[in-house]
Amino acid sequence: MSISSRSEQALLSHDENEVVKTTHHPAIMDMTPDDLRANRPRLRQMYEKERTLAWQKRREVRGKAEPRGGSFPGTAERSLSRKQVFAGALQRLNKEISRLDRLAARSATAAGAHRALALRKAGEAAKHPAPGKSARSGMKAKASTRGGTKVNPAKVGRVSQATKNAQAARDNRT
Repeated sequence: MSISSRSEQALLSHDENEVVKTTHHPAIMDMTPDDLRANRPRLRQMYEKERTLAWQKRREVRGKAEPRGGSFPGTAERSLSRKQVFAGALQRLNKEISRLDRLAARSATAAGAHRALALRKAGEAAKHPAPGKSARSGMKAKASTRGGTKVNPAKVGRVSQATKNAQAARDNRT
């Protein structure tokens, strides 16, 4: 389930909110691919920190680990929700980066095709068509295009063996 922007603001500090805000729709379209790639490590670091805090809190609640450090930061209470916020921001960022990469690849392919077409049009056309086959030495036999019939090897001898079996059965009756 997605989290509203208002809920994100309530969960995050001001600095974190500024980073996450750039991954939402109007702001993400204005960013360059280099800016998007520069934000990715920071968002990933925030996500991993929240994942670690949530993991540690879960272990403490289950009684499998001692509390770590003197105290957790004030935002540690909602670490699972904060982790979801950062995960959503990372997804939006990665989706936009891959969209821009596909767009760049498509335009590069189109540019290459246009360049190839221009080179082909600029090239010299053949003055005469190829001569093809000629009738100088008379008619030649054409190779057959039909394939021979192929009998399944397992069926070879089936009819003659059936005749032998029938004859043997008749001989044994008398």
